[in-house]
This record gives sequence, C-alpha cells and structure tokens, in this order.
Amino acid sequence: MRNIYDNSEFFAAYAEMGRSKYGLKAAGEWHQLQPLFPKLQGKKVLDLGCGYGWHCKYAAQMGAAEILGIDSSQKMIAKAVAVNSDDKIKYKVCGVEEYIYPENTYDLVVSNLVLHYIENLDNVYQKVYCTLKVGGYFLFNIEHPTFTAGVNEDWIYDENGKPKYWPIDNYYYTGERETNFLGQRVIKQHHTLTQILNPLIKCGFQIEAIEEAMPPADMMDMPGMCDEMRRPMMLLVKVKKV
Repeated sequence: MRNIYDNSEFFAAYAEMGRSKYGLKAAGEWHQLQPLFPKLQGKKVLDLGCGYGWHCKYAAQMGAAEILGIDSSQKMIAKAVAVNSDDKIKYKVCGVEEYIYPENTYDLVVSNLVLHYIENLDNVYQKVYCTLKVGGYFLFNIEHPTFTAGVNEDWIYDENGKPKYWPIDNYYYTGERETNFLGQRVIKQHHTLTQILNPLIKCGFQIEAIEEAMPPADMMDMPGMCDEMRRPMMLLVKVKKV
C-alpha cells in the first residue's frame, strides 16, 4: 500500500507544519523526549520511521558513531537526505515491518510518531529486542490511546466554536481507525495502554520511563495549546534490554 506521505498534496501540507520547517525545537514533545535519550557517544542508532531525519541528526550531533534512518516514504527519505545529511547517517527507504533487523547490533532504537500506524506491535517489539545489544534502549513516542480512541480525533465544540470536551468511544475495540489529517483520509491503529506496554515486558524489556506528553511552558501562548492540557496526545516510552 502506498505511503500517505508520498501523496504530493499531503506531503506539501506536512511540509508546512512547524516540526517540518523548524525541527525538534518546534515539536511540542521534545522537551520531554530529549532527556530520555541515553548517552550516544560512539553508539549505533536505528531510527524507525525517521521522516525528515531530525532525530538522526540529533544522534549524530550527540556523538553517535553510526546511524541508520529508515522510512517507507520515498519523499521523506529524499527530504532527510536534503536537510539532515551527515557522514555518520545512512537513510534507507524501508518499512518498519519490512526491515531485516540484524541481531545484537544497535545501542538505541528510536521511533517517533510511527507505531500508531502499526497493527502488530508485538512483532515489532520482538524484532527491536533482538536487534538491540544487551543494555541497549528502545525509545518511542506513540499517539496516546485516549487520542486514537477519540471520536474523529477532534473535540466537541460549543456554540461559540470553543472546545467543550474530548469524546472517547470504543476504547477496547482495538485496530483500524480512520481520521482526517492535513485534509486527507488517514488510517491509524488504535492500541490500548495495556497492548502498548505489556508486550514490552513480555519481550524482556525493563521499563525505564513512561511520560504523557504535555506542551512546554514557552508554547502555552500559541493558539489552542492550552487545550492540549486537557487530554494527552502522545505517550513517550523508554525501555532497556537487560
């Protein structure tokens, strides 16, 4: 199936987002995600669904020796090569589920806002566990279950057009969800909190940190940002192979 990010109209709209134009400093979750990164000096890093390559470039800046960024979107990889190239970074057009994971290779596997497109998380977790060295970390950011279970992933508005409440329905009916993102029909996968976390433990991972993303103080003056304090949009998870 063609990656939605290879749709020219969709990709053009995505390119106008703050995180696309300005990188990690414009990502509302970065102030919480950045401190979760382990020391990367001399380490090998794999970025699953690397997009523009912002996290790959950050890993290079932090001293990582080798970084591989994979993404199933040709347009994303082309953009990553254009804006975030580095001698230590390689980019490859490849899906998260299609990648052949080498055993005991990486010190860090990172994935940002990708796993909510994956139906079988358990399978990906097992592959990540296998590809990590002992003592390595898996750090990911996934859309929060209260967000993916949101009705049309939107607020209910009052008569003045202000957000009234965030409706949640069919929480335990997991699987495919259809929503509108950047003017296009997008298919995501809804997973409960149990389904996101328990399989990590069953794989043998040790949970190091769980955080629910909330906007940083310096973004609170932006339109609509105060409403982001009313429900979590993202879930940040850090686990370790022991």
